[in-house]
Amino acid sequence: MTRQVRAEKTRATIITAAADLFDRQGYEATSLSDIVEHARVTKGALYFHFAAKEDLAHAILELQSATCRRLARDTGARGRTSLEALMRLTFCMARMSAEDPVLRAGLRLATGTTRPRPPLSHPFTEWLDIVSARLAAAVEERDVHADADIDVVAHSLVCFFVGTRVVGSAREPVTRQPRRTAEMWQLLLRGLVPVTRRSRYLSLAARLERETAPL
Repeated sequence: MTRQVRAEKTRATIITAAADLFDRQGYEATSLSDIVEHARVTKGALYFHFAAKEDLAHAILELQSATCRRLARDTGARGRTSLEALMRLTFCMARMSAEDPVLRAGLRLATGTTRPRPPLSHPFTEWLDIVSARLAAAVEERDVHADADIDVVAHSLVCFFVGTRVVGSAREPVTRQPRRTAEMWQLLLRGLVPVTRRSRYLSLAARLERETAPL
């Protein structure tokens, strides 16, 4: 293994360990010493990659942003409607949150006092932009009511999704998230989608829940 590969592996190990601790006990309650012990690395190795705890938080937010943008591209594959792409994005994020401590920590950081460094946007700003674009396209495709206020719907959907994850993480196993995401969509679709197209998307929500449920 080359020195560069070892360094990249160590950096990834440190980020994962920090994310796990930030998620389980919070950013403020986690010290660099805690991260060193959890990652099973030396202090020198940690300081080689990260000068301060804030640098680790920023690295986690960067990874969360990159994952979100990648999922938005992947779920927006040709042949899918914009509403389906948006639904798939939320289910993918719910599933990956159950599997990836970085995404869980990113959400906890986003709902706390940590702020990303420019030019990185706040996660909620990024999510609002993605959701708004998908909803606007869904209106054009007549899958969402023409009189829907896109800004209001996007804000409500992001709040609903974030709130579902935050409340769920405090009350039940994270593996419950796909079920909660399906429940969210079952409520939203009845108000957003014309009745002639509603059954298609209600069925899609049920199918996506099955597809993303942890094994």
